[in-house]
This record gives sequence, structure tokens and C-alpha cells, in this order.
Amino acid sequence: MTQSTRFADHTVIVTGSSTGIGEGIARRFHAEGANVVINARNADKCAHVADSLGSERTLVVPGDVSSPDFAEEIVAKTVERFGGLDTLVNNAGVADQGMLHKMSDAQIDRVIDINVKGVIYLSRAAIPELMKTKGSIINISSVSGIGGDSLMPLYNASKGAVTNLTCGLALQLGPMNVRVNAINPSVTRSDMVEGILGSEQAMQLMMNRLAIKRVGEPEDIAAACAFLASEDASFITGVNLPVDGGVSASNGQPNFMG
Repeated sequence: MTQSTRFADHTVIVTGSSTGIGEGIARRFHAEGANVVINARNADKCAHVADSLGSERTLVVPGDVSSPDFAEEIVAKTVERFGGLDTLVNNAGVADQGMLHKMSDAQIDRVIDINVKGVIYLSRAAIPELMKTKGSIINISSVSGIGGDSLMPLYNASKGAVTNLTCGLALQLGPMNVRVNAINPSVTRSDMVEGILGSEQAMQLMMNRLAIKRVGEPEDIAAACAFLASEDASFITGVNLPVDGGVSASNGQPNFMG
């Protein structure tokens, strides 16, 4: 994409932005002039992304979003460095496949802590700053948050929580001029889905559900994210926007005409 200054003087935190969708979102905002805070648990990967952007408009704050103390820390460091916060993108997430009755407490805690509590903690920490800037929160949810997958009920539950949190926060924060929206991707190229993409059988099942017969790319999600953060979306809040190649058009059922 061409460089622009649409987000000049705009500061964005993107969690889980060392790879995949999060990295794509961070790169899109940076390309459009924003100050971007790169976050993931792996400090080296975060630094690699920041270095590749080659700008003073980046800040690396590695850490675990499931920690409430870290949520406060990343917001404080952002404000200290850039003077404020305009957009929070809650992208960090994990997935576990398998039968629920065979999952350990540790597996359950990991998914809920990162996918649900992480969004809650970061949003709670960011809201006071977003109220000052009339900013927005964008949650990266999933089509799995508006329907079921037989192999991923725990992931479905976590993303369903994000979907409904988005609506509730939009209603609560609208009077304070803070918008809250979510994006619901389907299968999108990232480290998290690399194993799925490597299985011919799984790929065929995915393709049968898609109206647009290709895997989503991080840039697809980043484009929607940039729109929701922009002035063009100033009257949009409480939306869970599918960016899913048409999966939700058929309620997730196979597209037998494809």
C-alpha cells in the first residue's frame, strides 16, 4: 500500500503484534503515520518487527496480556512515550483444539486468561486514556465467536465472550465518545493456524466454507482495522465485523456450490 498520513499523531497499541495478524495491523497503522506500540511475550520478535519498520514511531513493550499489572504497565509506558493513546487493538490470542472433557485445567486457564481476561485487563487500563482522546477499542475476535466449531469449543467460548464484551462496552462507553468494535476473521494466515493450513483435509474443509476461495491474509484484517479506527467510522460502534471470505453468510455451513 502507499504511504499516507491518515494516522499522523495517532497512537496505537497492538497486542500480539510480533507475527501474523497483529504484525499486519501494526505495519498498516505505521505506514499511515501512527505511533505504534508492539507487544508480544517474545521480546526478540517484537524488536525484529520494530527494527524492520525503521522509525522512531515505534515502542516495544513485551509482556503477557493476561497479567493485570502488565496491562497497566503497557498503557503507562505508551502515554509516557507518546503523550496519549488513541486506539487499542486487542489482538493477542491463543487456540486449543480437542475434546473439552480431555482438556487440563492449565489448557482452559491459558485460553480464557489470554483471550478473555487479556482483553478485559487491557481495555480497563486503556479506557481512562481513550476517554481523553475520544479514541476506540478494536477487538480481534473470530467467526468462532458467533458460531461453533466441533474441535474448538473452548476457543468458541472465549471469542463469544469477546463478541459480547464488545457490544456491552460500546453501550457503556458511547456516552464518553469511546467507540468499541470487533473484527471476526475466519481462517487467516498466521502462526496460530499454520498447522491447519498444512493439513490437506483441514484446508479442504476450510475452503468449502469460504465463498472467496482463498485463505485470508493479515493485510485483509489490517485494512478493516484501519477503517474502524479512522474518522470514516466515527458513527460506528458495537459492531462485530466479519472479515471472513463469506463464511458467516452461510452461518458457517459448507458452500456446496463452491
